[in-house]
Amino acid sequence: MTDLIIPKATDSLETWLSYLEKSHFKPIDMGLDRIRAVAETLNLLNPAPYVITVAGTNGKGSTCKLLETVLLGKGLKVGVYSSPHLIHYNERVRVQGKMVSDTDLIQTFDFIEQHKSQSLTYFEFGTLAALDIFRRQQVDVAILEVGLGGRLDATNIVDPNLAVITSIDIDHVEFLGDNREVIGREKAGIFRANIPVVIGEPDCPQSILDYAEELNCQVYRRDVDWQFSLKNDCLLWQTQTENLEFPLPKIPVPNAATAIAVLKILPFEISDELISQGIADAQMTGRFQQLTESDLQNVAGNRPLASVIVDVGHNPHAARYLAERLQAMKSPSQKIYAVFSVLVDKDLSGIVEPLAEVIDEWHCAGLHGFRGQSAEQVSAKLLQVLPTANAQTYEDVPAASQNVFQLATVQDLIIVFGSFHTVADFMLFLQKNGEK
Repeated sequence: MTDLIIPKATDSLETWLSYLEKSHFKPIDMGLDRIRAVAETLNLLNPAPYVITVAGTNGKGSTCKLLETVLLGKGLKVGVYSSPHLIHYNERVRVQGKMVSDTDLIQTFDFIEQHKSQSLTYFEFGTLAALDIFRRQQVDVAILEVGLGGRLDATNIVDPNLAVITSIDIDHVEFLGDNREVIGREKAGIFRANIPVVIGEPDCPQSILDYAEELNCQVYRRDVDWQFSLKNDCLLWQTQTENLEFPLPKIPVPNAATAIAVLKILPFEISDELISQGIADAQMTGRFQQLTESDLQNVAGNRPLASVIVDVGHNPHAARYLAERLQAMKSPSQKIYAVFSVLVDKDLSGIVEPLAEVIDEWHCAGLHGFRGQSAEQVSAKLLQVLPTANAQTYEDVPAASQNVFQLATVQDLIIVFGSFHTVADFMLFLQKNGEK
């Protein structure tokens, strides 16, 4: 690491990010001692008067998005830190609903680099940068999305005023454990004594409830303290004292319902009308996102194209949700083509199994980078689980996409999924077609 050249404040964001990726001896280094020491030195442990920390296997990003949308509608100044990004690193830090500029990030990276006393990972550096930006811009509310787990995640150096757990499933086994009780306890590590806790997981591990009781947290739990259902294209949200009706959200319904539970107990007097407006407005890029004609016009030319949905689901829990959504919309005459790839450390068998009866053709693409894998590796793992699957291989996502666009007819559906990287490569493919 001594050979690394430390960037200057006049260098590009790309130069800084390249440096951050190499500046620590391993990419994931669980533990809070190093980052907390730096945060204390830089006075970053209190980035906002009110902090909401959101953990969970899936649903964190869309839950944060709805909270952000409603709180902005309330007139509050809101900062959101989320990960990973889809295309631009700046997506990870939003203030007032807009991603921060390269200049903001470079300024804070330079500040941290000049004053840090410890070696930091890429994610730790990015977390401190977000906290510094929120403090400098004096946000009223900081919403922190946990990157990995909870207890040992870099975001957990900050004491939240309210904690959220969206869902619990098996993922990141090498860091979090191989069963829901152990994983639940890791995610409950974001709890603090006497704070409110919202739990969106219907099958809540006992370890979470035990830890909440130990800390005397006030628990607001799905199907116990609040519940939801769908009726006539509306979201019904209920407690013992309230029976509310909201528009059908564009984000996954369980995550919207969890966000409503949070909004109901925040100390900001948020009206039901404001929540309704936020639900109507909140949308997440890459989360079961149906692309529009204008999104696809660069590859369509003058011919009609199949519908295209992109989804960053990359674990079994997300795949089960995706399968339900696709099954509900699939017509008997329709074929569903998948442009698919995952990183080498993901549970590929658990991802493809729920989709066996839904997807007609698998177009497997290679992903680059140190956690990527070839299309042949993806296809071989897929066929071990689904031996009769119709699977083809391509060097990368653009090559797979180009071929699928030729095969699919206007009544068919294309789903691009499996990883943030898969969706990002596809969106860049659309972008580059537009530049030709």
